[in-house]
Amino acid sequence: MSKKILLWSITAALAGFLFGFDVVVISGADKKLQALWESSDSFHGWVVMGMALWGTVVGALFGGIPTNKYGRKNTLIVIGVLFTVSAISSALANDPYIFAFARFIGGIGVGASTIAAPAYISEIAPAKDRGRLVAMYQFNIVFGILIAFFSNYLLNDIGENAWRWMVGVEAIPAVLYILFALKLPKSPRWLLSQSREDEARKVLKIIDEDANVDEQIAEFKSHSHKSDSSETIFIKKYRFPLMLAFFIAFFNQVSGINAFLYYAPRIFEEAGLGESTALLSSIGIGVINLVFTLLGVFLIDKLGRKTLMYIGSVGYIISLSLVSAAFFLGWTGMAVPIFLFIFIAAHAVGQGAVIWVFISEIFPNHLRASGQSFGSSTHWVLAAIIPSLIPYLFNHPMIGAGVVFLFFAVMMVFQLLFVAFMMPETKGKTLEELEEIILKK
Repeated sequence: MSKKILLWSITAALAGFLFGFDVVVISGADKKLQALWESSDSFHGWVVMGMALWGTVVGALFGGIPTNKYGRKNTLIVIGVLFTVSAISSALANDPYIFAFARFIGGIGVGASTIAAPAYISEIAPAKDRGRLVAMYQFNIVFGILIAFFSNYLLNDIGENAWRWMVGVEAIPAVLYILFALKLPKSPRWLLSQSREDEARKVLKIIDEDANVDEQIAEFKSHSHKSDSSETIFIKKYRFPLMLAFFIAFFNQVSGINAFLYYAPRIFEEAGLGESTALLSSIGIGVINLVFTLLGVFLIDKLGRKTLMYIGSVGYIISLSLVSAAFFLGWTGMAVPIFLFIFIAAHAVGQGAVIWVFISEIFPNHLRASGQSFGSSTHWVLAAIIPSLIPYLFNHPMIGAGVVFLFFAVMMVFQLLFVAFMMPETKGKTLEELEEIILKK
């Protein structure tokens, strides 16, 4: 693998670090903010905690527009700016509405990053390494999650304004990311889609000095000539990849992963752990997530996307069923954290490693950003709704944590059926080859 491709992929994937940090850092401030502003469970869930997730919906819905029009690289730079503004504004907020708006801005960055970063990496990566390179985006997400949990633990006891430091410290990596992203070259496939062949030729030559650039450009043009520039992902021709993007994003969220990451300390406290132990257990979640994501990144181009989804689905069903049983039967102590560690491991090696790789592979070049936008929007609409309901559902006398986790377990049975009967394998094939294969389904 070219060192240049590796470096560029890591740089683009650092958007995932900001994504992971931003999504999870709020968990440390969760109860402090609710007490500070004396918010009801509904207001706290939907506005204070949930507004960032609604920002991700906006970012995912509209992020494909600048990604297509202005390019993957320029969009990644703007994403860094959004994270910086959000972190500083959140830390300085003095009422829940300003705080929610600041978090909304960061959410836009998160949603847009799920389009621009995987698209960029998939378009510069060779077919044999594309899985692990795009999966580095997910690795950076979980690395950001771990650092956020650790940061929250370190800052938890520094005083009544600890929450401001928790959310504000994100500005440091965000500024560094902007500086790194400025050095990225533009995606050669995007340049070709804009009829900027000379620039694309230079980038392709940098990627691989020994490659037959004329052959690569000819292959791209042969596929672009078959495509109508007025096409959208919603026409009948693209129904199958559209369904694939929808279902993998849908099942990702009805596993409960974002609900759990947002409220990990609260869930552990519900299970009978003290506040300090709950925060430490959250760090354990971050470590497990990181280790098993690394395993998924290592295996995704060896075993394939589908095999990892099988492994993850079975792990989900077992672990979520055990968590549900623990709440129903009143098991306390470390039982729930252990079962949730298994849940995180199953997610990291399966859905976590696969989702952004898979969505970036299944759409043709001229519709990749639009397809990413659709898959990301599905993911983030559910990621906004489900975590926002958690405080209410957990405290409802007729529902509670046991029922919530049982629902997630049942949904993962349906995911297993999706993997078995609908999901194609995409490893080892060029994006142009995959276009031919998937459109024949």
